[in-house]
Amino acid sequence: MEEAKKLYSQNAIAGATFFGGPAAAGFLVKKNYEQLGQRENAQKAFFIGIIATLLIFAAIFAVPENVIDKIPNALIPAVYTVIIYLLVERLQGAQLKSHKAKGGQFYSGGRAAGIGAIFMVVLLVSIAAAAFFAGDLSNRNLNYDAGQYQQAANQFTTNENKALQVFSELETASPEYLIDEFRKGIELWETNKAIVNDLDTISGLPQELITQNELLLQYCNLRISQNEVIIKAIAEDTDIYTTEIEHLTLEINNSVDKLTGQNQ
Repeated sequence: MEEAKKLYSQNAIAGATFFGGPAAAGFLVKKNYEQLGQRENAQKAFFIGIIATLLIFAAIFAVPENVIDKIPNALIPAVYTVIIYLLVERLQGAQLKSHKAKGGQFYSGGRAAGIGAIFMVVLLVSIAAAAFFAGDLSNRNLNYDAGQYQQAANQFTTNENKALQVFSELETASPEYLIDEFRKGIELWETNKAIVNDLDTISGLPQELITQNELLLQYCNLRISQNEVIIKAIAEDTDIYTTEIEHLTLEINNSVDKLTGQNQ
């Protein structure tokens, strides 16, 4: 029955797009199409979203660094978010309005933001890896215990993956479970902060890595704040925190831009 279907609103899709790019939008549009019984369109939407994301970031990497530095950090995601918003209006606008008029239910903006965050993590990890291998950090003469640093970095990544696992369960888990997992995530980010502080004690650590550690601490603090706001959004079952989550996401993107910029 129509009343049993639950969709993602146009605003929720736009918010997820700002976080995770067109791939996140493609995923949510796909979920809507599946609920509407249009599985062929669902697969097409997700595929197009992934391709659009790859093209955007390929274009960004092709632009000279001195040009990228002059572009406001929020401009690029703002542009493709507006484009996605208009595309959703064209593709599903009438169906979403009809669903709302019939009393149909919609997922909260916080849930959509969480899904967008999953795609954002994938993007950031991919960008960071590309930036590292494009740079020459791995080819430098090492005057510090690189093995110790790498071991700690691996633990940092393990904790990060655990903290982000909850985002993959947003579709199925209860609010109580999600809140508990996001709280556990805060504990993991606090542990990662301790790991970074320990890294600073390694003898002979180059200034570049000291600076990187400072940025990692900022990144952890932002993740903690993000979890805290998402917990409030889930507990209150509201999307009134969407703007705050978007702001935190922008700050996270800024931190990652600085981190990847070091290795280019």
